[in-house]
Amino acid sequence: MRIRVAQPDDAPAVVALRAVIFPYLVRGVESTRKMIAEPPPGEDWTAFVAEADDRVVGWVSAERIGTTAAADVGGINLLHVHPEHRRRGIGTALLTTATDYLRPLGIRRVRAMALPDALPFARRHGYEPSREVRYSALDLNPAPALPEPPPGVRLRPIADVDPHLLYVADVASAVDEPSDVPVDAKSYESWQYDVWDNLGLDKTASVAAEVDGAVAAFSLVKRDGDRMWSDYTGSVPAYRGRGLARLAKTAALHRAAANGVRVAYTSNDEANAPMLAINARLGYRPVTSQWSCLADLT
Repeated sequence: MRIRVAQPDDAPAVVALRAVIFPYLVRGVESTRKMIAEPPPGEDWTAFVAEADDRVVGWVSAERIGTTAAADVGGINLLHVHPEHRRRGIGTALLTTATDYLRPLGIRRVRAMALPDALPFARRHGYEPSREVRYSALDLNPAPALPEPPPGVRLRPIADVDPHLLYVADVASAVDEPSDVPVDAKSYESWQYDVWDNLGLDKTASVAAEVDGAVAAFSLVKRDGDRMWSDYTGSVPAYRGRGLARLAKTAALHRAAANGVRVAYTSNDEANAPMLAINARLGYRPVTSQWSCLADLT
């Protein structure tokens, strides 16, 4: 077994491994390849793979979280090992490598995600569970019925929307999103990389609800084949209570289904009652959960 820095050509093997552990996560080969080849700007992002018998059997990425004003916060993301290669120290080796990468960057607080059965592993390495995140799925055969927009509301595919207006709405809607790490310092450059220029973003299916020329609510679709990820659905605080987030998400699901998507996945913090209620009304069913876990680097 050896741990090395991930390379763009690892993308097919990485996606295949992720499908075994996280079948509900949606990121295709080309978007994964681009992420490895052209990491997010300003976040010191990198990834490592574990190899055994010339096969990629493990993955982890590490980064400085650049979308928060909180100082010295980092993330260790998607640490996973193929089931046939567990209990051989690979997970610990990946975690150690990621941690050793973050320390010289001045990172002192780290967030990671863990499946419920991985919580003992997390605790052994100094991570304490903090928040539960629910993952849900929706069969889009048939898609939810699309209601008529109320007067004064216009539904548009984001392909027809000024990305700067969408960015403004995204930032405004994310300020009070439940999280261990507040999203309160997201630059346009970071948003453009993560959202607008993402190779998986379906700009035809993703929908914005406009009021008086401003984006009041929106729902983003990232797609890989006949699967989609509801990347983020949000509404600007001034327009909440009018059902616009649900309207935008319903429209996005409807458009995605019309273009061949058969199943939709999403995730929500268990404290995000409004979004959980929207998903329940749309017919989403829980498929698993993960826990946000926090540790201090010493």
